[in-house]
Amino acid sequence: MKKNYTECLEIILEHEGGFVNHPKDPGGITNHGVTKKVYDKWIGRKSTVEEMRNLTHKDVAPIYKKNYCAKCDQLPSGVDLCVFDWAVNSGVSRSAKALQRIVGVKQDGGIGPMTLQAVAEIEPDQIITQMHYMRDNFYRSLSTFD
Repeated sequence: MKKNYTECLEIILEHEGGFVNHPKDPGGITNHGVTKKVYDKWIGRKSTVEEMRNLTHKDVAPIYKKNYCAKCDQLPSGVDLCVFDWAVNSGVSRSAKALQRIVGVKQDGGIGPMTLQAVAEIEPDQIITQMHYMRDNFYRSLSTFD
């Protein structure tokens, strides 16, 4: 991810879209994939709806880097994007646990040396394919899925 963070971020931001406040979304007010709760914590105070509406890619990029892709630097290209993107959408722990399940290590939600070693022993394409199916099944299981 060190080499392709910018490209991964651009892909994620393109899919995240802009401002939303959908009543079925448990994240509530969100812009560029960053929830109001996450943004408020980042800035150390309550933000307004107008502030959330006016967020730019430049505003959210450091949040993505710090909060969602800390261990992605050590993952193979493609796997890093899958883990990063799922972390943004469903939380870092869920994304890490999915990766750990795929590679057959303890699912503790932290990507450490054992997880990285197991990842290195499996072709990235296999991991990416399995993450796709796990993620799709997870989203289909949600009550907010239409």
